[in-house]
Amino acid sequence: MKDKEHPAWSVAIYGVAFAGVFLTLAGLGWIMRHYTQPPPPDTEYWEQRSRNLSELNAQNQDWLQNYAWIDANRGIVRLPIARAMELTVQEWQHPELARSNLLFRVEQMAATPAASLPTNVPPQTNTSAAAKKP
Repeated sequence: MKDKEHPAWSVAIYGVAFAGVFLTLAGLGWIMRHYTQPPPPDTEYWEQRSRNLSELNAQNQDWLQNYAWIDANRGIVRLPIARAMELTVQEWQHPELARSNLLFRVEQMAATPAASLPTNVPPQTNTSAAAKKP
């Protein structure tokens, strides 16, 4: 079987068509990128994010380092983390007593209705001098 020879002008047409398709797709890609790219953030945006982060860090430091009532009716107090670790080490020097105390608290929480259990969202706390003493 004899191969047909293509004339030079048909090869040129295929080359031009290929280049045209390539340039068209490249142009559409550039247009899509141009219109879908968000605008660069301005300095006000970054300043606002920085203020929000500093407020969050200050609030976290307050929660970690100060006493406050979580629920005064039930006698639940928020302790500074350093004091909580000291109490935990002190309590677990006698593992049998600590374990029985822990099991008692777990049973007490299991008996409490679900509606009265604390949530993960910290409540508004009173930061006056009287509220800081447990």
